[in-house]
Amino acid sequence: MSETDQTISHEELVQLQKKFSEIKHSINNALAVMMALSEMSQRRPDYAEKLATTVLSKAPQVGSSLQELTQALNEKAGVGPDIAR
Repeated sequence: MSETDQTISHEELVQLQKKFSEIKHSINNALAVMMALSEMSQRRPDYAEKLATTVLSKAPQVGSSLQELTQALNEKAGVGPDIAR
């Protein structure tokens, strides 16, 4: 692959930046909910179950978001899925 084949256009870079921003926002929201529930459960133990349930549902979403970003970056870099792991 030549150097010109690996060049990212301005439009592709803008798309990647937008995807990164969306994923960052999604992850921040999930972590903010977990942090708020964590603080609440310290004051009110009855929130501990809600915290556990939320962590169990949000953690896979965070992982999925990171995997989506990695896939987008690998596609632009020309890296196959088997190499990315």
